[in-house]
Amino acid sequence: MPLTTAQMLAGANRQMESYAANDPIDQFSTERPFASWLIANKKDSTFGNGIFNEKVRISNDSNYQNYTGDDQVTYNRKDTVRKAPFQHYEAHDGFTLNETELANNGIILTDDKNAVMTDAEKIQIVNLLDENWSALKNGFQENWDIEVHLDGSTNPKAVPGLDALVSTTPNVGVIGGIDAATSPYWRNYADMGISTGTAGNLINHMETLWRQTITYGKMGQPNAIFVGAAMYDAIQADALKVMSRQITIGASATGGITLDPSTKALAFKGVPVVWDPSFEVIDARLGAITYPWTKRGYFLNSKTLTLRPVQGRWMIKRTPPRVYDRYTHYFGQTADYGLTTKKRNSNAVFSIA
Repeated sequence: MPLTTAQMLAGANRQMESYAANDPIDQFSTERPFASWLIANKKDSTFGNGIFNEKVRISNDSNYQNYTGDDQVTYNRKDTVRKAPFQHYEAHDGFTLNETELANNGIILTDDKNAVMTDAEKIQIVNLLDENWSALKNGFQENWDIEVHLDGSTNPKAVPGLDALVSTTPNVGVIGGIDAATSPYWRNYADMGISTGTAGNLINHMETLWRQTITYGKMGQPNAIFVGAAMYDAIQADALKVMSRQITIGASATGGITLDPSTKALAFKGVPVVWDPSFEVIDARLGAITYPWTKRGYFLNSKTLTLRPVQGRWMIKRTPPRVYDRYTHYFGQTADYGLTTKKRNSNAVFSIA
């Protein structure tokens, strides 16, 4: 017997729940480390009137004075906090199945409420939905990952991502309603076009940049470092130029030895240096730009840079009803979120020449 629309939707929902429980759409593989880091540190939030306000302390507004005896002193009213409003943005991906496609796959859809699926139809609908949901999940992850890297300038409906919040031109632009050109406290650090011709120069620049990110605000040190392939190779090569290795080689049962010239891991200040393959994907999409992503690196602090899913609207399954004049069925996934910062100068971007 054929299956009903309700049975197909139930099967689709079960298939979607399977992904949510076992292979969640909001978890990203290690090939998308920046997206994984955002997800791991996300905070469900409410955007009242479409806005989430980060509270930014711009100074201590000190009224410190020296006095002696009967000297007159003064008092002031502190004006130390500004609000940085950030918007939320929506994303969608979906697929359709029409009754012709279903019939071609051996699945007969009917409006008969008493219909019962055959064993063959059960297998076919599971296979068909599995393929479609798998493609949806992978496509959503791929495009969302790229979106949160970019600055959003080419699409007004896309979130201003990493390239906006931690900018290669930190004194340009309005971020969260605050103009960086007139507000020096509202600038991330940037050190672009570092020469690698002299041994140790890149590491020296990284040392200086790191100190800058921990100078103000007591937010601690960056806890994530993401780099492109060229930057990863440059850091490793510079490290090998200025550091000596101690190699211990144990004898094998056969009397020979095994030499492995690779390094197990790369870190800076105890924080793993992680290659983000999306940097090269972005370069391939954008073509020639001033600071290629493959040559970039980022020092990021999760206390100051936050993914904020709108409460109750993060990765929602959608099965809108079939319209009256189409024998087509719809399945989708939506996400609603913002990306905010409350302290840009705890983060930094750098690149090699």
